[in-house]
Amino acid sequence: MADAALRLQSLFAQLLGTPLPVRIRAWDGSQAGPPGAPVLVVHHRRALRRLLFKPGELGLARAWVAGDLDVDGDLFTALDLVSGLVWERGEDARGLAEALRDPEVRAAVRGLVKLGGPPLPPAPPPEEVRRTRGHLHTRRTDKRAVSHHYDVGNDFYRLVLGPSMVYSCAYWPTPGSEGGTLEDAQRDKLELVCRKLGLSPGRRLLDVGCGWGSMAIHAAREHGVSVVGVTLSQEQAAYARKRVAEEGLTDRVEIRVQDYRDVADGPYDAVSSIGMAEHVGAERYLEYAVALFGLLKPGGRLLNHQIARRPRRDESAYSVDAFIDAYVFPDGELAPLGTTVTQLERAGFEVRDVESIREHYALTLRRWVANLEAGWAAATRLAGPGRARVWRLYMAASALAFEHNRIGVNQVLAVRTPDSGGSGLPLRARTWN
Repeated sequence: MADAALRLQSLFAQLLGTPLPVRIRAWDGSQAGPPGAPVLVVHHRRALRRLLFKPGELGLARAWVAGDLDVDGDLFTALDLVSGLVWERGEDARGLAEALRDPEVRAAVRGLVKLGGPPLPPAPPPEEVRRTRGHLHTRRTDKRAVSHHYDVGNDFYRLVLGPSMVYSCAYWPTPGSEGGTLEDAQRDKLELVCRKLGLSPGRRLLDVGCGWGSMAIHAAREHGVSVVGVTLSQEQAAYARKRVAEEGLTDRVEIRVQDYRDVADGPYDAVSSIGMAEHVGAERYLEYAVALFGLLKPGGRLLNHQIARRPRRDESAYSVDAFIDAYVFPDGELAPLGTTVTQLERAGFEVRDVESIREHYALTLRRWVANLEAGWAAATRLAGPGRARVWRLYMAASALAFEHNRIGVNQVLAVRTPDSGGSGLPLRARTWN
């Protein structure tokens, strides 16, 4: 008798203390759960073993990336329904030990063990980062982490990001602007950054973490500046240089494979750091801020565009998201906005403006997910099924995190204000020139 789905619904209800709000379709073809809800498809009983050997987020991620789990229906709705019950419970060993004192929970675990098949831990999917011992955020480890995320293939990124090839939050004009194009919104973001930095012909811009060159090209073409863009990704640099040549901007744009800590040809009039500082790490953040301060002329401006997390009552309890760390951004860290501002000030900057664009990132991510889903066959061919599944899950979950204010994104404008005290900024905020 095909009854695996009913048994799973019952066991998960025992384990979680409440029924799952999604329907389950199991490997034996059985289904159970609320009609009309998104369907959690358990393709293989191996998914249960992954959860048993790595309870919480990492076990779920491994099952998803390996294709043992899937969702039939709207992924955003499914994630929203189950995130509070499962995805955000984490892997706190003390919490798990406490839960296992409950006889019903122990019975549910025994039931999952029996249903999951041979009690052997499945190997992690090949897309998972293999950890090596050593210090974080050295030049070597940062280059390896960046390569893991960005050297997936330029064609894959173009499929997801669209023609703009901008991998950061777009800037949408109105709350109801979902009908606008992603390319227009990304162009508006780049233009916003240029205006905040006060770029004009003859000035020098350093673009830290330049990606595929979109900011460098926009700034040079539209504002007449000379740009140096630095990235740790060989694939990004090759693509950016090709675009620069096609735009006829090789006399004004230089793309380097270089760590920002090794840039030694300042001073610059302005520095843009868009979606890069998340890779820096808490221990290195002051070093990052001091380095950028030192690369600016007196009166020079920094635009730091960075994802932020909500502050914790006990900051020592913060740990990197297990799925993101293992599959998406190895060694990436998020800091509260206040911490970022404090570190910039400690480095000597005067922080002049902070703009939260949290809702804009949710809209952007939903567009990227739509691009990925529309080109799914090509995406799996270009990057492999596992990597494509990583991207689909991480972008959908991130969109929800922005929508629910679990994370945000901010543009911080800071100035290396000279001793005279003249910042060079307009008296009225956001009349950028």
